[in-house]
Amino acid sequence: MTPIQTPPDLRALTGLRFLAALWVVLYTAWPHLDVSWIPVAVTRGYLGVEVFFVLSGFILSHVYLEAAGRKRYSYGGFLWARIARVYPLHLLTLFGMVALGVAGTAAGLSIDGSLTDWRSLPAHLTMTHAWGLAPTSAFNHPSWSISAEWFAYLTFPAYAFVAWRLRERPVLAVLGAVALALAIYAAFQPLAGFSLTEATFRWGALRIVPCFALGCALYLVYRRGPIPYAGPVAVISAVAMLASASLGLWDPITVLLAGGLILGLGSLDNARAGLMGSKAGVYLGEISYSIYMVCAPVILVMTNVAARATGADDKRFHIIVWLAVVAAIPVTAMATYHLVERPCRKALRGFADRRRARLTATKPHTDSPERVLQPSKTIV
Repeated sequence: MTPIQTPPDLRALTGLRFLAALWVVLYTAWPHLDVSWIPVAVTRGYLGVEVFFVLSGFILSHVYLEAAGRKRYSYGGFLWARIARVYPLHLLTLFGMVALGVAGTAAGLSIDGSLTDWRSLPAHLTMTHAWGLAPTSAFNHPSWSISAEWFAYLTFPAYAFVAWRLRERPVLAVLGAVALALAIYAAFQPLAGFSLTEATFRWGALRIVPCFALGCALYLVYRRGPIPYAGPVAVISAVAMLASASLGLWDPITVLLAGGLILGLGSLDNARAGLMGSKAGVYLGEISYSIYMVCAPVILVMTNVAARATGADDKRFHIIVWLAVVAAIPVTAMATYHLVERPCRKALRGFADRRRARLTATKPHTDSPERVLQPSKTIV
């Protein structure tokens, strides 16, 4: 069957990125809310990272698999585009946390030692701190997942190699990815003593593997043609996913249901994506990476400010104060997105374009596959 011509922009999946980031924010911020209860679904908020990981496999396959399979893309160009996407904001939040640690120490404040653990700095600078190469979980904790993503980017040719050979057997690919995921999850827990879905700095690189593979496999289903009844599939998957998280079922069940949600939303025509594909939904999805990366530093600063202002030494606040703390996260994210993330990405990609133009200036003109494959800003 001839693959369909897919649009470069899957708007509903961009909107989903915000919901995944929001889930992580609630998980991180809820302990600072002065209430005696916590929804079970919130305690599973770390699974928002798994949603990002599955999305990464799906979207990168959407953008690059065809070219990778036909050997029409530059691996170096692919990696540079990934660096342009994640590295500038990683550096900003890394050194932002370092600055907080240094300033706190200079002011004689009691600070967490992780903010000045210089032994971990080389691994953070090379984005290898989730490969077991960082001695402690230092600096901006959520950045471990960026290290895991970097591992997936570096190994993308292996995923693409397998996916391309299974492109005419998408169901087999999905079954294989599901079996691989369940095997890894089932084997890891008794060996490590905790679930792989809770791994960060020590086993983060492994944590992304089953999710990324699942995303690549699900894309093969979409590649044959958007699934029928995409809307109902997305709704049923979302409800089942929420129920699984709320009941505290085995985490891999929630992860697999997230895959169903991604396939359903990805198969929705942009015109039928509703709020998920609206301008507001897409914008929130675009700043979701910033939301995720500034979450920890903003909460660190705002909870200390709020504690001084309210006298809440335990850093548990009335809901009004708590909402103000949480609201500071997207506000800060909008600033970092417009002032750092987007302009740096544009500058780094522009540098690559100019370099490529210089290298090809003396050669016969041909369309550059790498140029053609520059993805829309809303899907990466």
